[in-house]
Amino acid sequence: MILNGVHVLVTRPEHQAENLSRLIEQRGGIAVRFPTLEIVSLDNAEPIKTTLENLDSVHWVIFISANAVNFALKANGGKIRFMESVRFAAVGQSTALAMKMAGLPVDLVPEAGYNSEALLAMPQLQQVEGQNFLIVRGEGGREQLATALRSRGATVNYLEVYKRIIPRIDNSPVVELLEQHRLDVITVTSAEALQNLHFMLGEENNELLSLIPLVVVSDRIRRIAADIGFNRITVTDKPIDTAILETVITCVTGE
Repeated sequence: MILNGVHVLVTRPEHQAENLSRLIEQRGGIAVRFPTLEIVSLDNAEPIKTTLENLDSVHWVIFISANAVNFALKANGGKIRFMESVRFAAVGQSTALAMKMAGLPVDLVPEAGYNSEALLAMPQLQQVEGQNFLIVRGEGGREQLATALRSRGATVNYLEVYKRIIPRIDNSPVVELLEQHRLDVITVTSAEALQNLHFMLGEENNELLSLIPLVVVSDRIRRIAADIGFNRITVTDKPIDTAILETVITCVTGE
C-alpha cells in the first residue's frame, strides 16, 4: 500500500470529509478526521426566502460554493425558482454539480480554475455595466469577486445563506500524534480552516505543527500558511479530493 500507515490530518468540515478520508484509507493511509470548520444554517431563513422568491431584477446569480447551493435550497424549502431572464454561474465544477443536482441551470462555470479569479476571467463577465448580480455565499468571505464586478459597472448584492463556526471537539488525539511525531501530513482546503487549526490545537503546539508537511489547494492559502510559520507547503494542481490525495502521496513518497 502506497501510504503504508502514515497519518494524514483531514480538516474538512465533517459532512465533507468522508470522500477524502476514504481515498486516503484506500491507499493505505490513516485518515485522522479533525474538522476545523463547521458549516451551519443561519438563525433566520426568512430573508433568504424573500430574496430567492424575488429575482426579477437580477441578471446573474453566482454561487460561491456547493455549500452556498445546498444551504440556499435548505432555507427555501428545497427548491430555487429560476426564470429565463436570470443566468446562474458557479465558481467551480463542484459548485456546478451541486447546482445541476438541484435542477438549476449552469449558464457559466470556469473551464479551468476553481476560484473567483477564474470566473472573472470568463468573457461573459467582461462587459457587465448596468447588470445586477446576486452572490450567494456564507457569512463573510472574500470581496474580490464583488469588487471586480463593481469596478466593471455592475451592481452587486450578497445573499448569505450559512455561517462557519469552530467545532467543539476533543483535540487530544491530534495533540498526542503531534507529541509522538506520528502526524505525517496535514490537508487544508481553506484559509479559515488553517487559522482555526492553529487555534484549536493551542499556541503551545504551533511549533510542532509547523514542521509537518502541509497540503493546500491554492497559492493564497500557501502564502497565509507561510506567514503563520509552516515551511513545508505543497499546493495541489486542483482543489479536488483526488488531486489532494496524489499530492499527499508525493509528499510521503517523494515521487
